[in-house]
Amino acid sequence: MHSATATLLLSASALTAAKYTFDPLKHMSGIAPYFEPHDPTSNFDPAPPQGCNVTRAAYLVRHAAIYANDFDYESYIEPFVKKLEASQGNSSVNWDRSHALSFLSTWTSPVEDEDIEKLSKVGSLEAMKLGVDVYERYQHFKQPKKVWTSSAERTVLTAESFVEGLALKENETEIVQIGEYKKTGADSLTPYKACPAYSGSRGSKQSIVYQKEYTAPIISRFRHEIPAFNWTASDIYGMQQLCGYETVIRGDSPFCSLDLFSPNEWLQFEYTNDIMYFHNTGYGNPVSGAIGYPWVKSSVDLLTSQNASQDIYVSFTHRELPPTVLVALGLFNNTAYSASDDVNATMPNDGINPQRVWQSSKFMSFLTNVAIERMECDSFGYQDNANQTGEYYRILVNKNPQLLQECTDGPGMSCSRDAFQKFIDEKTQRFSNFSEECGVTYSNSTNALTIYNSS
Repeated sequence: MHSATATLLLSASALTAAKYTFDPLKHMSGIAPYFEPHDPTSNFDPAPPQGCNVTRAAYLVRHAAIYANDFDYESYIEPFVKKLEASQGNSSVNWDRSHALSFLSTWTSPVEDEDIEKLSKVGSLEAMKLGVDVYERYQHFKQPKKVWTSSAERTVLTAESFVEGLALKENETEIVQIGEYKKTGADSLTPYKACPAYSGSRGSKQSIVYQKEYTAPIISRFRHEIPAFNWTASDIYGMQQLCGYETVIRGDSPFCSLDLFSPNEWLQFEYTNDIMYFHNTGYGNPVSGAIGYPWVKSSVDLLTSQNASQDIYVSFTHRELPPTVLVALGLFNNTAYSASDDVNATMPNDGINPQRVWQSSKFMSFLTNVAIERMECDSFGYQDNANQTGEYYRILVNKNPQLLQECTDGPGMSCSRDAFQKFIDEKTQRFSNFSEECGVTYSNSTNALTIYNSS
């Protein structure tokens, strides 16, 4: 009997392994096409727990896929493309010497200078699909009167495509643009731009240390195969970035081939980005929580209010804001359930920490979204505890429920209203002084996000 059971388990394990295929696009960090990470070890269903209905929600959404970020393009992609174009007319560079690299003899870049920062067609379609998905999730909600977006073209166009998918009557939802200025205090959807203590280049120094380390063996391999091409760490990194960017432009990319880069090399690329974002907008930046907190507080105020004017509040921003919101909420924290206070030690520059939960691909993809849901639950549908009737809250990241530390007393490990308010009060004590934490010196700064007040 035991032998038969063991054989059955081994067969099931082998079947699961046979079905698994490593997908680089799910390890592309901030260049990943939108996807909803699935953890097979988790039992938390994105659907509301039995006996619960979502009665209000707030969403913060990063813009959809673009042709290329200006920094990525200017620092990595453009230099590689120019070097490649020069080599394609050089008879001494024989790309046919290498099976994995032979496509480079005729490959052309999908990105032109005028495309930088612009929304791609794939991005527009994915934003509309997300709108449809949100509509289907909350069909009982009234169509929102307004959605909000930062004023950059790519966020505005993302909002327009999203509303096209969400709204039954598109002209009945107003898209409100919020300016991206450097002296707004916390009162915008780009508060990091108004935070003098924040630097967009923070994290680059730390990530380059690991980038040079992991690309060295790849450079050696490529130099052996194509010795006439002057391979550099920047070339390797740019090629891996092109896997994501070319996919969201053309639909697929030869740079994603596992013949070109192994799964381990993709994980190393991902970790390089994890390091950068950890220090830029994560726990490695002392001002991250103060930048993300105003959206959390404003959204919670809307959700707990007895007279909110909308069932759902949706806002669009750039990649910098969602991770700071996660920091303010204490999510994806490498030290959350440990006795260590040295969170920086969990992201070494000289090797991957395989136990980390700060994995940027899970919350930095194009269209990444953080949601707070308010639920009304009754005792009849909830099987584990017949007394849990009332109001509960939970956080979703790309549709996946997230457990809030010390706030899991409700159905499906959600958070009761009283416990949630206590949780938010603790965050208020730590993160509510944006102006002070950011070292603001301009006048008329504010610590609060008030853009929803006129809705």
